[in-house]
Amino acid sequence: MGSVGGGKAAAIVYTLIETAKMNDVDPEAWLTWVLGRLPDHKINHICELMRWGFR
Repeated sequence: MGSVGGGKAAAIVYTLIETAKMNDVDPEAWLTWVLGRLPDHKINHICELMRWGFR
């Protein structure tokens, strides 16, 4: 990964992708949906971005 920080970032992304797959959610569609909402999303409503809020 090139660095410790890069390894940690990769581990987070891999975890998100595999968790989505295990819950029958298309990881690419979910991540696109989440990343499109992040800039304007309030931090105290972060649960709304979890996979169960996506369909």
